[in-house]
Parts: sequence; structure tokens; C-alpha cells
Amino acid sequence: MPMFQEDINLITRPGETGSGEQLIKGNYAFVSLGCPKNLVDSEKMLGTLALDGYSLVSEPDGADFVIVNTCGFIESSREESKSVIQEMLDLKKEGRTKGVIVAGCLPERVGGSLLEEMPEIDHIVGVFGRDEIHRVADRLVGGAREQRELFRPAPIKAMDDTARLRITPGHFAYLKISEGCDRTCTFCSIPSMRGKHVTKPIEMVIQEAKELVEDGVRELIVVAQDTTYYGMDLYGEVRLNALLKELEKVEGLDWIRLMYLYPVNFTDDIIETIAKSERIIPYLDMPLQHINDTMLKRMQRRVNGAQTIELVEKLRAAIPNLVLRTTFITGFPGETEEQFEELKEFVRNTAFERMGAFTYSLEPGTPAVKLEDHLPEEVKEARRDELMAIQQEIAFKFGDSLIGYELDAIIDSQVEEGVYVGRIFADAPEIDGNIYVTGEGINIGDMIPVEIVDRQDYDLIGLYHGSEDEDDSVEADPSEPWEPGQS
Repeated sequence: MPMFQEDINLITRPGETGSGEQLIKGNYAFVSLGCPKNLVDSEKMLGTLALDGYSLVSEPDGADFVIVNTCGFIESSREESKSVIQEMLDLKKEGRTKGVIVAGCLPERVGGSLLEEMPEIDHIVGVFGRDEIHRVADRLVGGAREQRELFRPAPIKAMDDTARLRITPGHFAYLKISEGCDRTCTFCSIPSMRGKHVTKPIEMVIQEAKELVEDGVRELIVVAQDTTYYGMDLYGEVRLNALLKELEKVEGLDWIRLMYLYPVNFTDDIIETIAKSERIIPYLDMPLQHINDTMLKRMQRRVNGAQTIELVEKLRAAIPNLVLRTTFITGFPGETEEQFEELKEFVRNTAFERMGAFTYSLEPGTPAVKLEDHLPEEVKEARRDELMAIQQEIAFKFGDSLIGYELDAIIDSQVEEGVYVGRIFADAPEIDGNIYVTGEGINIGDMIPVEIVDRQDYDLIGLYHGSEDEDDSVEADPSEPWEPGQS
């Protein structure tokens, strides 16, 4: 989703001279597209530009230049990126901005052909050129038309994500613990854009976490392309458990949320740490993609259906009040009706509290292109819709089961006087539902106890009674066992 940066949280005080005066080299607007990992890159670029004396404005109309940090994952993402780029180029053509810089996954994937397709773009910057974005801005502002492409090889050491200028609200932030991916999933183009897996050292991650907490962050959302693989390349073994134990020690954090947990390398130690933690909330995002063994083998997921079911059961048994989020692909090449029925039955039986389904996207350059028996789009879409219809019933039932309980909610925004939008532990920003909270004395960024009184589709309705009022709701702590719906 395009995001023009308006509410910015500065971790540093950038762009100041020794005398305390602000040195402004130019102003720019920024559009961030794609996943949370890409958003971290956007925030790093924003910080780099601020330190170099560039001033961020909220609207592209009238800015000296615009930067679009793109997504190139699947065809729909690329089309969205190109649509936003064209919108910015139209502004440039009308004289309402002087230049357009395109960064991120799209240029990394298609290279210089992007300039051939859209020659009005001034400069393109690949994923690993992000730390030199200020030099590209200097060339644009200085009128240089040579060297319009900046691509750097994937680093062998983790890139530093400190000194970011944050896009997210002040109370939560994404913490990227590694870059790239060593998986060879046949449908995925990420390794071709993001390179091989590179672990960010534990001390480097902790330094960044502490910096974010000092900036007001209360919820850290841990992200990577393959979170459970953390440490393998750097330490010779999976070290996610060691990292989590160190993150738990960071004072000032309320929630640590874990995303993109590949089912392989999910050790008993990791499960035990999550189960016993006071800060790691019982919400796990674990993309599974399918359950049928043939499909998993064709996808090259390196895990079978029985192992998946065993892991889910182990997680459910060990972690109190666990909320599992996953994603599935419908219509992968060769998927039969019987295999899809197996997937539907798995979804019904497992009852994932949170789930997304996506149609298979044929991506040039990926091994799945060469597979036989590609399915028509209408079949892929029908299966996706059918799977999501099953999931909707499950999600609604889970929401209903929470009514009558009092749960902590973190407040993200205000809708109107006395009405706020927040999230309970079961909901990650942007991808899950919200809770609409009514009450007095609430501030954005607060962590408050909310009585859940109703459900509206995927969202919840809640009441805040104040810090001292008593009510008849049942208090529930995600770290302690409780029975939803048994109020």
C-alpha cells in the first residue's frame, strides 16, 4: 500500500550544523511500498537523507524530488509500483516536482530495463544501494544525468539499520534481524532480489532494539525472510533462541512479536522460550503454503504434511493462548481437486486464528515456471475464495470467543473524540484486525486494559473503563492460560 510519510519519528537529530542551524540541501517526498522488511529499508534511507541535510515533506506536489521504494515480489506488486512511479512522473511532466528516484526491489529485479520502459525516471537504486541514496539525491539536485543506475552486490555482512527515521507510529517498530534467504522455494523470487541469508549479529540487533526503545517503542516486531534460520550463516547454528533471550532483557518493551517463522529449525528451546516469556507474545506468523506432500515437494518447502501437523500440535500444547497466523498458496501448478480438499480439511481442523490465502503467481526466473499443469486464473481465484470463506468462519468464531474478556490493547490511532483504534496481542499491524476502543483518558501509544464487548467482522469492539474502575469482565493475560469464551 502506498505510504506518503507524514507522521515521522526521528531517532536522531539529523541535518544540524555545529552551530545548531539546520542545513537544508533540498526537500523531497517519499513513497514506501511492499513488506515490513522493505519498510525498514525505507526508514534507513529516510535517516540517511536527513543526516545529509535533506528535508522530508508529506506531499510530492511541489517537492524538489520524489523517491519511490518499490516492491517487485509478484506481478501485482510490480504493477502497483509502476503505477505509483507513473503518478510521480506525471507530476514531474507537469513541473510539480523536479525529479523521480526509484529504489528497492523492482529495479533490483529488472535492472536497467526499467529505465528503458520508463525513461523519464531520473535514477534507479537497487536494494543494496540504499545507504548511498543521499549521493543519488546529490546527483539529481546537481543536475547530473550520467550514472543513472546504482546497484551494489549483496553484502556478506549484515547492513546497519540504526539511525532510522521511522515511518511507523512512535510506539511500535519493525526489527530486521537478517537479510536475504537461502531457501529454494520454487515459486519465490526473493533470493534473486535480496541475495543469500546474512545474519545480523546479536549485539547489533540488541543495539538497534535499545535505540528503538529509547525512541518510545513498546512493541518490537521481529522480521526477516526466514526468521527461524537466524544465525546459521554467522554462528554455524541456529541462534534465534539466544537472540530472543537477549531481547527479553531490553527494558521498556511490552511486546515482542515474531513474524516469518519458517517451520524448519523450530527447536524445542525456541518454543520453551516463547512459552515462558513475559515479553514475547503468543502470536506466531508461520507461512506454510500447503499441507499436501506432493505440493510441498513441488514447492521445495523441505517439510512434509506430517511434520507440519506435528509442529502445530507441539506449539499449541506448549504455548498458552497461542494465536497462529499462516498463509497458503492456491492453484500451484499441478494442484488437484483432491489436494485442495486436503488443504481445506487441514484449515478446518487446525483453526488458524489468523490466515491469508494467495493465488499462485507465475514469476519469471523461478523454477515453478518450468513445472507442468499450470492452472487457469479462475481456478486459482475460486480456490482462494473458498479457502478464505472457511477461514472467515474460523476467525469470526475466535473473535466471538473473546467477548467478555479484558485484554491489554496498544492504541495506534484516534478515529474521533473518545474513539480509538488499537490492537490486542492477536493482531499484527496492517495484516490483521483492530479493536475499536471507546473511553476517556486514552493516548496514542498507550497500553491499556480493554473489555471486549462485541465483534464487527474481523474487528473487535472494546471499552476502556479507566485505570481504577472495576467491572464484571474477566481479566486475561496472554502469558497465562485462559479459556476464551468461558467468561
